[in-house]
Amino acid sequence: MNCPWCGLEAGPRALHAHLGEAHAGAVGTTERNGKVLYEVTCPECGARYEHVMRKGARDPEFTAEFGSAITMVAMDMLVHHLMGEHQQQAGEQQRTGD
Repeated sequence: MNCPWCGLEAGPRALHAHLGEAHAGAVGTTERNGKVLYEVTCPECGARYEHVMRKGARDPEFTAEFGSAITMVAMDMLVHHLMGEHQQQAGEQQRTGD
């Protein structure tokens, strides 16, 4: 697998660690309708993944305290997306010769 931002080639676990360390800034938080969400956007296709942080709305310091853990969960979602969507497309392209 390749990092979608810098092209680093690594297996899923190593890529996950790399994304959390080198590209943590790609994970953002937002508030909508009184709920706090974390989000990450795939730089290859623009698909955005977000998830509600239930404790984030009740505890304003939750995001600051658990920021690195939140980043790793978001990057895990991105790795799964890359494996499911972009690895599959790469395999299809190789079979069809594109």
